[in-house]
Amino acid sequence: MPFLLAYSLGDSPAGPEAAEAAVLGLLRNNGLTIGTTVHDGARHPSFPVSLLVEAGQAVVTMPLLNAQCAVPPEWLEAAEERGHAYFVFTSRPWPTATPGRPVSEDELERFAGDEGTLTAAAHCLLPIRRIRS
Repeated sequence: MPFLLAYSLGDSPAGPEAAEAAVLGLLRNNGLTIGTTVHDGARHPSFPVSLLVEAGQAVVTMPLLNAQCAVPPEWLEAAEERGHAYFVFTSRPWPTATPGRPVSEDELERFAGDEGTLTAAAHCLLPIRRIRS
């Protein structure tokens, strides 16, 4: 299953608690619930989160937020095969992650698989969209 994980670094001037509150507010303002519910973006035409996959990049867009990352060929293949990706946006900060620096598989597994990370997150299945030519 191709998946994407979004998180805050917790580096808000007001501290990690403020960063967490800001993410929770963003998610709730977009109608996303936190916890175990999985929102299926394919079932709702006006779903507030979308995923564009093009030229080896995944771009997640929602009101007030756009995030882009390079994805490996095996991720692209799995996304193409399934037609969707699993998106987790956690309000739990990950202060040891550094933008632009890859994390080890072990670090990712510890953070992404932690119960606190998952229960503090919105979970979504996002259909893959492409640029129309």
